[in-house]
Amino acid sequence: MIRPGPKNDIPEGPPQAAMAYRIHFTLQDLARTRVAEAPMPLHELELAARTLQSRSQPVRLDAWRRRARAQLTAPARMALALMPAVGHSPGFLSPIRTGAIEDLVDHVRGTPRARVRANLMETERRRPSFPAWARRLADDASLFAEVCTGLSHLHACLLGPYWAQFTEHLSIDRTLRLQQLLTGGVEQLLTQANPQWMRWNPPVLEIRMMSGAARDLHLDGQGLLLIPSMLCTRAVVTEGRQVGVSYPACPDQRRELTAPAAGPARSAGLSALLGRTRTAVLAAVAEHHNCSTKELAARAGIAPASASEHASTLREAGLITSLRHRNSVLHSPTPLGLALLDAQQQ
Repeated sequence: MIRPGPKNDIPEGPPQAAMAYRIHFTLQDLARTRVAEAPMPLHELELAARTLQSRSQPVRLDAWRRRARAQLTAPARMALALMPAVGHSPGFLSPIRTGAIEDLVDHVRGTPRARVRANLMETERRRPSFPAWARRLADDASLFAEVCTGLSHLHACLLGPYWAQFTEHLSIDRTLRLQQLLTGGVEQLLTQANPQWMRWNPPVLEIRMMSGAARDLHLDGQGLLLIPSMLCTRAVVTEGRQVGVSYPACPDQRRELTAPAAGPARSAGLSALLGRTRTAVLAAVAEHHNCSTKELAARAGIAPASASEHASTLREAGLITSLRHRNSVLHSPTPLGLALLDAQQQ
């Protein structure tokens, strides 16, 4: 498990000469550097919360901001107050983990109180404007439960309606990064992931920041995790057992966030036949050929075990095929599965 640590977002504004983070690589680190293979809902939620409170990219994001703010519940606003536009936030709120949002919020609920207390003390030390009520989170169970509920509400407002668009966007970015890795190795990957805010100066990756003291990070053989994001506007460094760096995914292809039209994406008839979740799984396989069970679970917003079960049922019905590749099982639609989906769209 990757344990998140301090997070530092980059505020809006023109690039400056200073680099706040210098991430040092060894040969072992280069060999273990990778791109996240699936969305990380709570990590992306923190990036979305920060972007909601900033003024970045008004043409692309202001309509999304207006829609989200109109739907915020009181618990969602509590969670939002812990994740400012710029500055430190408690690491336990946004673990770098894949999975269904319900499972991840349950993971946050189970955070040891000693860790909650330590995260809060560190956040208060680095952020003078930290809400006074938040100091009680480690000792007030009902308050902590309300904040966890707020995370679920916040996800529903900020990311829920756009999750299919988000996963499609990350799939495009991942394809691009794999091409860079194949043609130019890790050097090209680090050079081109976010050239405006990240500079590869071997053996150091410099992350441009506009606030905070300079900091040297040594990866200690764990490698770097690159995390593409739909709503990250600059760069986010997450310290932990493995250091993560979030960057804007495919900025040249990003477009305005659009909420889906009312009603299910597929015909109600197909949902009645297969069930809503199984229909979503079939649609995800059709839209992302050769996706692994883990990727399928993330795209459909369900647990991996549930994704595996639904895939087995669809495979037995002849709607998908599955192929084991090393330690993964890759799923693709059959002509019958595609024909069924296409028929429901007519």
